[in-house]
Amino acid sequence: MCVALLTYADLGARLDISREAARSLARRRGLPRSRSADGKALVSVDLAALRYTPRSRKGRRADPIDASMAKIEAIKSQALKAEIARLEDVAAAYRAVFERERERADRLAVELTQAAAETTAANAWAARLEDEVTALRSDRRPGGTLAGYAARRLGHLAASIVKADRAACR
Repeated sequence: MCVALLTYADLGARLDISREAARSLARRRGLPRSRSADGKALVSVDLAALRYTPRSRKGRRADPIDASMAKIEAIKSQALKAEIARLEDVAAAYRAVFERERERADRLAVELTQAAAETTAANAWAARLEDEVTALRSDRRPGGTLAGYAARRLGHLAASIVKADRAACR
């Protein structure tokens, strides 16, 4: 018979239980208790005679309020996880729409730039044509007929249009 004086914490460590469980065990078994010099409670225990196997945590009865609160928390957790998954799906759908609209905006920006360049070229060409028409109406050289001069100017005009067209195709 080997009797040891142990604190509740030491008894709990030997039996692999918590300090509170060791204190409850000592009280239930009616083990003699005393105080140490530092004020801690000491328990006289015969470890060979003490046969104690802790129950599994699953076998212990839980407080019904704690159990129902745990169930409620589990249900809330599942609901929140489902809501997070739903919101992630919605965010993915919005992201796809955003990407599609961004690509569309990029294409429209390119088309707008091309249209602006074509408009500028058309305005320049219209200004040149107006200059040519003004020159045809007002420029009459002596010694030449108006029809002959107009034909020469028309040839130059056609040549400049072909030249501008070739430059635009490059």
